[in-house]
Amino acid sequence: MGRIIAIANQKGGVGKTTTAINLSACLAESGKKVLTIDTDPQGNTTSGLGVDKDELKNTVYELMLDECTIKESLVKTEFENLDLIPSNVNLAGAEIELLGINEKEYILKNAVDYIKDDYDFVIIDCPPSLNMLTVNALTTANTVLVPIQCEYYALEGLSQLLHTISLVKERLNENLQIEGVVFTMYDARTNLSLQVVENVKNNLDTTIYKTIIPRSVRLAEAPSHGLPINKYDSRSTGAESYRMLAKEVIDRKDL
Repeated sequence: MGRIIAIANQKGGVGKTTTAINLSACLAESGKKVLTIDTDPQGNTTSGLGVDKDELKNTVYELMLDECTIKESLVKTEFENLDLIPSNVNLAGAEIELLGINEKEYILKNAVDYIKDDYDFVIIDCPPSLNMLTVNALTTANTVLVPIQCEYYALEGLSQLLHTISLVKERLNENLQIEGVVFTMYDARTNLSLQVVENVKNNLDTTIYKTIIPRSVRLAEAPSHGLPINKYDSRSTGAESYRMLAKEVIDRKDL
C-alpha cells in the first residue's frame, strides 16, 4: 500500500509547493510510482509539473464534487513514474459548495482509496490555510510533512498547525502521524538560519529531516519552465538536496 504524505503549513511562502513538486519528482526519479495531488486553488504544483492548469477538463475540484471519477481526473505528466491530479482556480469555490455534503471531510480519502495501491507514494500539496481542503488532505494522509522556512517567525503558526493535526487525528483520522519537519530556504551565509534550525530542534518534539533545502535561484526558476529541479538543473544544489530528502523519506522504516 502506498504511503500518503500531506505537505502542509498554513503559512504561505515556506517552500511547500516547491517541496511537493520536487520531492514527488525525485521519488519518481528513484523508481517509485508517485501520484501528486494538488489541493491548492492556485494550482502552482500543477503548472510546476508542466501541466497547463487552464486547459483541464477534470481537476480535483470536479473530483470532490463527484463530477468525475478519480481515474478521469488523473493526468500523466511527461515525467516517468509521476501522475498528477491537477488543480486550478475553480477549486477556490469548493469550500462553499461542499457545505451541505455529508461526511465532506472524507471526500478525497474515499476517492484516493480506489487507487492508492497503484502507487508507492501519494504526495498531497495543501493550500496555505487550515480549511476544508486541508482537512480533506489530512484525513486522506498517513503522515504530514511540514516545511519550515529558516526565518525569524518560523515557529509562528506552527503550534496552530500541530493543534489542527492533533484534532484531525482525534476525530477523523486516528492513524495520522507527523512525518517530520524539513527546513527550506536555508541561507548558510546568515546566523539567523542557523539559529532558527537550533530553535526548532530545541522546541519541537518531532522528527526533523537531516536534509536542509538551501535558498537557490535555480529552485526558484524551475517552476516557471514547468519543470522540477532535477529536470531543470540536475546538478544544482537544489536538485541534490531534494534527492537526499527523497532518499530519507524512502528509508523511513518507523512509519
